[in-house]
Amino acid sequence: MKYLSALIVTLIFTLSCSGLQQTTQDKAVGTNASDVVFTEQKKDNNSTKVSLGEDGTISDDGISVTTELIYTEAFDHAILNALLKEYVSEDGNVNYKGLKTESKTLQRYIDLLKLHQPNDDWTKNDKLAYWINAYNALTIDLILRNYPTKSIKDIKDPWDQRLWKLGDTWQNLNDIEHEILRKMNEPRIHFAIVCASVSCPKLQNTAFTASNLDAQLTNATKEFLADTSKNELSKDNIKISKIFRWFKNDFEQNGSLIDFLNQYSDISISESAKKSYTDYNWDLND
Repeated sequence: MKYLSALIVTLIFTLSCSGLQQTTQDKAVGTNASDVVFTEQKKDNNSTKVSLGEDGTISDDGISVTTELIYTEAFDHAILNALLKEYVSEDGNVNYKGLKTESKTLQRYIDLLKLHQPNDDWTKNDKLAYWINAYNALTIDLILRNYPTKSIKDIKDPWDQRLWKLGDTWQNLNDIEHEILRKMNEPRIHFAIVCASVSCPKLQNTAFTASNLDAQLTNATKEFLADTSKNELSKDNIKISKIFRWFKNDFEQNGSLIDFLNQYSDISISESAKKSYTDYNWDLND
């Protein structure tokens, strides 16, 4: 729930007679705060002080309260979402030639990223959605700057070029991935950010949003593991993407790699399963 960890909403009211029922609406303080709707029923004539707890509940001996919390996104990813829907297939193939004609629209989205940086008031999910979408949008921009190309690896230092000034910082793709996203302790980001290559997880054809992030990350992870061109899973043998070798520590934060795989795979893998890795295809994902 947005801002509830830092916010205490206090309503002070006096009712002149018993049995009176009052409905008030109050908006949480701060930009993009959640809307909180309170319904109170007073049992006596005394003044009552009501506070919203960190868990979103309110209770008082002399009052019964119901709350409705409406999530508001900190950043609007609608422009990117429209581009992805139009130019990315269900299988994750990207129509870069078509996107090239929409380069000004993509730049408009990147300009918004530059102007609106995450701050301490943003939830973790808002920050994750922002940086995942930023990584994917900037990767697309990098490809378009060098299109046509057969592979992102044909571009000089593709992940180290500082082409985008977001706020006061010139960002590159490596820093967004390793210095920002990976430090947020969410290993599923590896199936959401896409390096424009065949062996990468597929580029989703919708933008990530804070309010749906957990479901989107879970879906992306399950889809990647179920893709037999990238992972071959069985109880006693697994041939998996090199992503699991490159970022091994990220997937072992709460158990073994097998534990992680079993959370998102329909196949139950033995802890003693033999492990090998697939070759990585860096051809463009078009």
